[in-house]
Amino acid sequence: MFTEKRVNRLKWACRRGMLELDVLFLPFVEAAFDELDDADKLTFERLLTCDDPDLFAWFMGHQTCHDPDLAAMVDMVLRRVKVYGE
Repeated sequence: MFTEKRVNRLKWACRRGMLELDVLFLPFVEAAFDELDDADKLTFERLLTCDDPDLFAWFMGHQTCHDPDLAAMVDMVLRRVKVYGE
């Protein structure tokens, strides 16, 4: 389902131009994306379509994401990046 070309597009979409998001998304895709099931991969792909101010607010804990699937993905990214960063 996720071809190499599609994954490369996701990696490109992870480059947000906002350092706070780049340091979350790029390591996550590199280290954890391949381990996700197809549903989570689709959710992550959908997360990348969100606006940067919303993403920043969710990841920094300033706001709560009201979409339960996206909120779970935000938590997953934060947990995985924290583990890899230690």
